[in-house]
Amino acid sequence: MSDAMIRVPAEVHDRLAVIAESRGTSFRALVQEFAESMLTDEERRERAEQTRAYLAKHFGVEVTDEESAAMGRKLREAFAQLRPDAA
Repeated sequence: MSDAMIRVPAEVHDRLAVIAESRGTSFRALVQEFAESMLTDEERRERAEQTRAYLAKHFGVEVTDEESAAMGRKLREAFAQLRPDAA
């Protein structure tokens, strides 16, 4: 594995260091976890389609685009309430 330098503002670096320490992990492990857990828009769409197919096959539930969009809005609103700074 090769190392790379990533330039971020000092306050971002400090915030990541605090998060890593609070989780009892290293800065490197935290950044790696973040990179591995984030999805691209295309990956998110693929997961949504896989989920829709699974629900249809195993539960007979067909989720429409409108229902999916409504649930996405509800989830974003719920998370915004948990993180007022994200609003």
